[in-house]
Parts: sequence; structure tokens; C-alpha cells
Amino acid sequence: MSRTHQEQRQALRSTWLSVWVNLTLALAQVVIGFFARSQALIADGFHSLSDLLADAVVLWAAGHSHRAADDTHQYGHARFETAAALAIGLLLMATGAGLLWTAGLKLHSGTALEAVHPVALAVALLTLVAKEGLFQYMRRVGERLKSSMLIANAWHARADAASSLVVAVGIAANLLGYHSMDAVAALIVGVMIVKSGWSFSVEAFHSLTDHALDPEQISRIRSTIHSVDGVRGIHGLRTRRMGDWAVIDLHIEVDAYLTVSEGHFIAETIAARVKENHRVAECTVHIDPGRVRHLDRLLALPPRAQVQATVQQVLGQPALLRLHYLESGLEVEAELANHVPPSEIKRMERALREALGVQHLARVRVTCPPTGSTI
Repeated sequence: MSRTHQEQRQALRSTWLSVWVNLTLALAQVVIGFFARSQALIADGFHSLSDLLADAVVLWAAGHSHRAADDTHQYGHARFETAAALAIGLLLMATGAGLLWTAGLKLHSGTALEAVHPVALAVALLTLVAKEGLFQYMRRVGERLKSSMLIANAWHARADAASSLVVAVGIAANLLGYHSMDAVAALIVGVMIVKSGWSFSVEAFHSLTDHALDPEQISRIRSTIHSVDGVRGIHGLRTRRMGDWAVIDLHIEVDAYLTVSEGHFIAETIAARVKENHRVAECTVHIDPGRVRHLDRLLALPPRAQVQATVQQVLGQPALLRLHYLESGLEVEAELANHVPPSEIKRMERALREALGVQHLARVRVTCPPTGSTI
């Protein structure tokens, strides 16, 4: 369920690139914003510093999510990524809400920004280009690795690019004398950021609360299971997310008279094929002898030890016992150690049926070993 070493290196490399880009831009925005008298650029610089918090969350999760299962996390650590995606989603919503609040206050007060130096606009545009490039790079890495955490962090970079666009528009409007346009643009972008954060938070929350896969994915998994020879039916298919992976369990119906080893072979074939063709970490397969609709009636049947004791008492000689616990009831097959006449076999079957006295006794069959052989 964990990533390869190469994939892990790609995830860490993209995140460390984000760290250095955010740190460099934040310092440049704060310093130049101070000398250019641009409060918007200074604010965006501190916003970039907040991105380092998101990067720290991603680095922490990336360092834990790929670890193998242990005694305290027996299903692995994949949900560390989900928790990180939820944290980033909440951070996005907080960022968007902050932009909405600030823009709303500016529009309400009508306060005009003081004139800024044109270099502030150049820095804002440079920041916009850098953040958009970072978004495109991190999104490609996240989609290639199918990591919701990296994709969420990429969209955080897109949110930063949007805020930088707001700053650039605000500075340009300041230079042109239109002092309210930055607040209007901030309102629009703030709504977009809150919406993106909400989407990521909801998806991560669904994963943490064992939300099922979408119907299309489940349909593809069903097709894969049906492609395995020996599968007669599927029921009880359950799915849940485990980070960017899925965990599923299901019941399959097979021929009731298959051997245990053949049933196990079919189950393992299903698990291997599902893992090979889908992003599934664990696949647990339960074998059913046909369709079992009355489980309570099945569980009321006597266990092997009880049936074996009755068979030994009635037949009076060793017998190879085969039991079939089926939807139709209990089937008993007893192969004798020694040859007896057909009339005696009929008598034994009647006596055994009476002695067992099972309510749902489907069949009793007594046979002799092939000629020249003994049990």
C-alpha cells in the first residue's frame, strides 16, 4: 500500500521546492512592500509565510504515510495523508475567509490606499507567475502519484496565486486611482478559495469516516471480480478509503462442492487481480457455497464432531466423513472402511437419518470403498 522509494522522493522534492519558493517570495514581499509603502504586498508576504505551515504539514505526513504497518497502525499509515489534506483544506477556507473579511472591511470603510511605488506591482506579478508555476508542477506530481495531499497543497499554491493576482490588481488600481477594485477582486477570489478548501475538506472527511468509493469505481471492481473463473455471484461488497487507496471486502458465491483449496485459490486470485487493476490496498474475500439466504438456519446445523460421533455409533465401523453445509441443509456422505451388501447400506442410511434427527437434513449417503481398497 506504500509508495515506492522513487515516488516518495518525488513527493518530498516537490514539497521542499514549495518551501523554498514560499520562503523566498515571503521575504521579498515583506521587505520590498515595506520600502514601496504597499500594505497589500506586505500582507501577501505574511500570507506566503502561512504557506510554510501547509508545507510543514505535508512534509510531516509524507514522512509518516509511507511507513509500513506496525502494531499500533496495523492497516498502515496512509490516512496520515488524508488528515493532512483535511488540515490543508481547513487552512484554505481560513485563508479565503480572511480575504473576504479584509475586503469587506475595505469596501465598508471606503478607505483609499496611499500611493505605492511601481516596483510593488512588479513584485506582485513575479509572485503571481511563480505561484502559478508552482501550482502546475505540484499538481502534475500529485496526479501522477495519486496523492490527494499533494494535490490539495498544489491548489493551496493556486489560491496563493489568486491572492497575488488580487494584490497586483489592487496595486495597479492604486497607481491608476481606482482604489476599490482590489477589494472587489479579493471578494471574488475569497469565495473561490473557500469553495476549494470546502471541497478538499469534505473529501478528506469522507475518507476519514469510511466513505464508500464512487459507483463507477465499484462497478469496475465488480467487473474485475466477475472475470475470475469460478465466481458465480457477488454480494456484500463493501468499500472504504484508506488515504489514496481503498480497502474492500466481499462475499463470492462458488460451486458448493468445491474443495477448500480450490475455493481458497479463487479467493486469492480475486484479491491479486483486484489489487493489480485497481488502487486497492486490501481485498478480503469470503467464500460462500452458493447463495446463503438463511444464515440462522445454517448456523443451527450440528458441528462435525457431533455428526461424526453419531455416524460412528450407528455404523459401528470407521468411515470417511464428508459434510456439506448448504442452503438446502446438511448433506452427509460416509464412506465405509469395509464392504457391506447394498441392502445393509440402505439400512444404515435409514438408521443414520433417524439418529441424526437434524431438522434441515438434506441428504444421507453411505458408500463402500472401491474394490481392493480400504480406508
